[in-house]
Parts: sequence; C-alpha cells; structure tokens
Amino acid sequence: MKKKVAKLTLVSALTISSVIAYTASTTSPVYAQGSLSELNKEKSNIENKQNDVKSKLDDSSNKLNDIHSEQESVETEIKKLNTSISSTQVKITEKKEQISTTKEEVKKLEKQIEEVTARIEKRNELLKERARSYQQTGGMVNYLDVLMGSQSFSDFIDRVGAVATIVEADQTIIKEQEADKKLLEDSKAELKSKLSSLETMLADLESLSSQLNTEKKAKDKLMAQLKEEENHVHAEMLSLEEEEQLLKDQQVAMEKAIKLEKERQAELARKAAEAERQRKEAEAKAAAERAATQKAAAQKASATKSSSNKTTSISSSSGGSSSPSVSKSSTSVSSGNFTRPAGGGYLSSGLGQRWGTFHAGVDIAATGAVPIYSAADGVVIRSYNSSSYGQVIFISHYIDGQQYTTVYAHMRDGSRLVNAGDVVSKGQRIGTMGNTGDSTGQHLHFELHKGPWNQAKSNAINPIGIVPL
Repeated sequence: MKKKVAKLTLVSALTISSVIAYTASTTSPVYAQGSLSELNKEKSNIENKQNDVKSKLDDSSNKLNDIHSEQESVETEIKKLNTSISSTQVKITEKKEQISTTKEEVKKLEKQIEEVTARIEKRNELLKERARSYQQTGGMVNYLDVLMGSQSFSDFIDRVGAVATIVEADQTIIKEQEADKKLLEDSKAELKSKLSSLETMLADLESLSSQLNTEKKAKDKLMAQLKEEENHVHAEMLSLEEEEQLLKDQQVAMEKAIKLEKERQAELARKAAEAERQRKEAEAKAAAERAATQKAAAQKASATKSSSNKTTSISSSSGGSSSPSVSKSSTSVSSGNFTRPAGGGYLSSGLGQRWGTFHAGVDIAATGAVPIYSAADGVVIRSYNSSSYGQVIFISHYIDGQQYTTVYAHMRDGSRLVNAGDVVSKGQRIGTMGNTGDSTGQHLHFELHKGPWNQAKSNAINPIGIVPL
C-alpha cells in the first residue's frame, strides 16, 4: 500500500476497550467479561472527547470567520489599489504624451532658433559693417559731410531725410537684434522649464506607480497567506469533522456494547436463577428421599424389633450420597483468537519503514474477487471511504483482557458488508479486496493495533506470528 500520512487528526479514536458480544448460542461470551461501569466510563470518555472536538470545531469556525472578514478587507484595499494604479497609469500615459508633444515643440523651436540665429548673424554682420564705417569715418562726421555737400536746399532736405532713415534703420536693427535675442532666450527657458516640469511629474507618477505596485504586491502576498491559512483551517475542520463522525460511530458501538453487556448479565442472572432453582429442587428432592428412607428404615426396625442406630445411620448416609450434584462449567480461552483476514493472496509487503514513511501494516496481494474476513470477534468502529485508506473498515476487539484494533483498507467500491456498531464474528466476511484510495495494485492493507488506533499509529504491531497470514 502506497500510503501518505492520514489527514485525520484523530486524537483518541477507536478507544472501545470492553465490547461484549455473543456467539450464535448466546450461552458463552465472545469477549472477556467487562463490567458495565467500565463501559459507561468509556462512554463518558467518548462524550468528553466529543465535547472537546465540538469546542475545537467552534474555535476553527470562528477563526475561519475572522479570516474571511480580513480577506474581505484586504480585497477592498486591493480593489482601491488597482483603481489607483489604473488612474496613475493613465496619468503617466498622459504625461508621456505631453512630454512627447513638448519635445516636438522643442524641435520646432530649434528650427525657429536656427532662423532667429541666422537673422542675428546677418544683423551682426551688418552692425559690424556699420561699426567699421563709424570707425573709419568718425561716426556722425560722415553724416555731416553728407549734409554739407548738398547742392541746394532741397538737396539738403533730401539728404537730411536719408540720414534720418539710415539712423532709424540702424536703431531698428539693434532693437530687432535685442528682441530676437530675448525671444530666443525666453523660448529656450520656457521649453526647458516645461520639459523639466513634465519630467518631474512623470518621475513622481512613476514613483507613485512603483509604490502602489509594491503595496499591491504586499496585499497580494497577504491575501495568499490568508488563503493558505483558510485552507489550513478548512483542513483542520475537515479533520475535526472526521474525528467527530468517528466519535459518533464509536459512541454507537459503545452503546451497542453496553446493551450486549446488559443482555449478558441478564442471561447470567437468568442462568444463575435457574441453577439456584435446580439446586433447591435437587436439595428438596434429596431431603424427601432421605425422609422416605428414614421412614422406611424406622418401619423395618419396628417390624423386626431391631433398633440398630448404626444401620439407620448408614442407611441415612447411603441415601444422602445418592443425591445428584450440580457441576459448573467454565469456558477456556481459545489460543486461536485470530484468523486470516484475506481469502487468498500472498504477503507482498511487511510492517516497517518504506519509501521514507512508516508502513503500519502488512499487504496481502491477489487478483480476482478475493473475500475479506474479520480477523477476530469484535464490533465495527468505522466503515467508510477514506482519501488514503480507500474503502476501509475499523474493528475493535477485546481478547484476553486486551483491546486490539484491526484495519482493513483499499477494499473494492461497494463491497463493504458491515457498518459502524455491527457485531462481527471471527471469519465473517466483511468485504472484497480492491484497489481504492492511495493504492497501487489490488491488495488488502491490514493493520493490527494493540489498543486503539491513532494518527501516529504508535500502537501498531507486527501481525505476523499473531494473525495467520
């Protein structure tokens, strides 16, 4: 049997230690006698365990409710974070588009700057030419020569207008030069500021996005932890529910045991009363016979006028020895308490470490419809479908004052013939060999526990040499 650690956390399952049953004749007990007080004490222990399991189930249920509440709170926070992340991502996209647009404007401005720069250079050349002219002619002196060289008054007027135009043009060039330089500097500063502002906002948004994603990851991690905790609590509750069901089955079996014990005691009382009646009847009969003998002897003595007290005494004694006696019979405990649990097959695996885990029983493998039998007289504790054992039956036995528990695992689906609380006899068919649960290949996984079964299987003993295999 390829077996994993059982999921059940059964702290003290299968603890019936004094189950009483009867053979078909109902005249001799299947088990050693167990007192009603012991059975009732065991029943009380089971009830206490049931209360403890119920308390643990209530605690687990409350814990699960707390986890669900926390999950709802975290889920709400995650939704808010997702909304913030989406909103931030939209803003980041917008800022990137604005930066892209601004960079396009920068490119356009760069072309404008090239044009302005070209104009400035042209003006620089013109101004340089003006400066050279001023240097060579002495500046305004040249304009005086122009005016003084007039041929007439009208020519003078024309020359004054021309000089004024030239001076005004120079001033315009200077103003335009200064305006272009200022425009250039202002445009550069404006775009630089705008680009810097957008990049700062983008960096802030990306930082916010990173922070939000970090928070979401933390919340996702917390949610995963809560889910894991939820699964753990669910597993605990399933285990406790299994234990609760097992204790219920155990209680049913115990009530059956108490009923059988009462019947046994009633039968013993009836037999004792019958024996007492027979004893009294025999004594009365013997007394009557003695009286009759004595009377006959007295009549004989009177008739023969022979009074022999010795003879009368002997005659009386002889009459007493002829009375019947009642003998009591006792049932000896058979050495063959167990029988082979499988109707065929071979021992394919023994008890001990296997594949890194403890194999708590033996495996008997066979093909075909192989019947499974109860290894000894007992009471069925559990009969159900387990995730690991598959179709399995637990039976409690009480032999020579010692409790044993046997386990019959991996039986065929639909083949279990007994239920919890049923009294079974040694060799009674209880199912058919199969391959259910955590199993590879048809076989019977058989366990023998000296005492109750527990999750750690600490009571498991090697059945070889005890149970015919």
